[in-house]
Amino acid sequence: MDAQYAGEFGPDALAIRHALQFPPEVVRRETTSGRWKDETATTYLRRWAGETPDAIAAEAPGYPPLTFAQALDRSERFAAALAARGIRRGDVLMVQLPSGPDFLIVYYAAARLGAVLSTLHMPYGPVEADPLLRHARARAVICGAATEKTDPPAMYKKLQAGLPKLDHVISVGPPRDGVLSFADLIASGDRAALPAEPRADDPVLMCYTSGTSAAPKAVPHSTQSMLANPRACSAIYNIRPGDRVLSAPPFSHAFGIYIANLTLMQGGTLICVPAFTPPSLAELLEQSRPTHAFLAPAHVAAMLHAGVLEGRGLSSLRLMIISGSYTAPGLKTAIEAKLPNGKAIELWGMTETFALLMGDPHEPAELRHGFIGRATPGSETRIAGSDGRVLPAGEEGELEVRGCSVFAGYFDNEAANAGAFTADGWLRTGDLAVMNASGHVRMTGRLKDIINRGGVKFNPFDVEALIERHPAVLQCAIVPMPDKVLGERACCFATVRPGHSLTLNDVTGWLERHEVAKLKWPERLEVIDAMPLTPTRKIIKGELMKLLAARLE
Repeated sequence: MDAQYAGEFGPDALAIRHALQFPPEVVRRETTSGRWKDETATTYLRRWAGETPDAIAAEAPGYPPLTFAQALDRSERFAAALAARGIRRGDVLMVQLPSGPDFLIVYYAAARLGAVLSTLHMPYGPVEADPLLRHARARAVICGAATEKTDPPAMYKKLQAGLPKLDHVISVGPPRDGVLSFADLIASGDRAALPAEPRADDPVLMCYTSGTSAAPKAVPHSTQSMLANPRACSAIYNIRPGDRVLSAPPFSHAFGIYIANLTLMQGGTLICVPAFTPPSLAELLEQSRPTHAFLAPAHVAAMLHAGVLEGRGLSSLRLMIISGSYTAPGLKTAIEAKLPNGKAIELWGMTETFALLMGDPHEPAELRHGFIGRATPGSETRIAGSDGRVLPAGEEGELEVRGCSVFAGYFDNEAANAGAFTADGWLRTGDLAVMNASGHVRMTGRLKDIINRGGVKFNPFDVEALIERHPAVLQCAIVPMPDKVLGERACCFATVRPGHSLTLNDVTGWLERHEVAKLKWPERLEVIDAMPLTPTRKIIKGELMKLLAARLE
């Protein structure tokens, strides 16, 4: 492979391509099935720029709308400008921008150039950004403009001094010493000078996992593995040209990129959400008239708790898709009651897989709301015991998956790769689940969250869900607490609603009234002001365990 690509890829880019070594049987299976095609994001962008050039490709509050023709022109100009400055096929472009047209232009440019897009979440500062830039061997970073509170260009120029691979800092703000202007690069780009088209099996995206319990890991995807799932699922979503798709998950997350690709492939308008508050999202849902809305459970719960959906006109919505973290019981039922013409379904996936489980809007509510759903087209799921044995329907075990959008392995992380896949090629998700006879899956927890109390192991997942139903509780998370006698006990971290208080007796009394076995009761309560969350609003249990360790000293 090195001989084949050495003239087109630099050594760092070749290393990323090595991480995309799919087993031959996977390549045969997916190409023969037609799920992997010789198409890129540029293929679809060109199609819609040709068929509906003036249709809106993307819009966001505070930005002028972006047509398909503008998206193609600006992204190809930006790609040409990057190529003129030495960025070549397989090089990594890091981007730290809010969800919006500028982010999409960078993504489309990377896809056309054959560069690898890697994302940084908006809250990240130098402590978080430096190791990811270093690990990715990034050649350029594209960031926001300086504001009264932050100065991203200055931050990246300072980091650049210690990052010999980082050649360019590009800002959407005005040019300054050593910082290139995004707008100037677009204006100067010569589309006629673009290099040859990349291949669909080239690396195109490398996202870092959220890291709720461990250090982030780099997940590379090819265009084939990235686009296969939204293509296979298109009939379920039923997005048509001209439909309007709202994406609350940020584009810095694989889920956000998935939504962007899905919308582009169907010729829809992508409604971007640069920042989230319950009132602003509720207003956008009403005023932008989406036909489809992708939200995280935290978005839905926050709007319901704040009461900001009352009286809103949401009749345009045909489908609401909830994904990103655990969805509390009743949440889908509660939000669907607000949709006069729509259904609510759940989607489950990972950075490593994109969408692997999905509800079906045509199924009855008890299935849509009681389970996540079934394996998406082109995907397979099974439940395995701790001994690796595949379990029958109804038994709890680890969810294992394979399919057209499952990645090939982590970049530059042999330790993580060593246990990622089974001997027969299934990805170990680390999630505990139960699957019924018809293939519907319900998540029951995380393997790493299991608490071993004196040799009796239990999963705190259902206990957490029950505690969150207490009238005083906003959020809770249960983590293991070291114990000299039993090995581990359970500690509950909780945030409380304004005007409420919470004691350990309140929690245990609540669990007793709901007939929860005493061995599952938390034996310590820590009330905190706010939960540590990933940028995709998942609770970081690793941070809670560090906090607990500090308080136990």
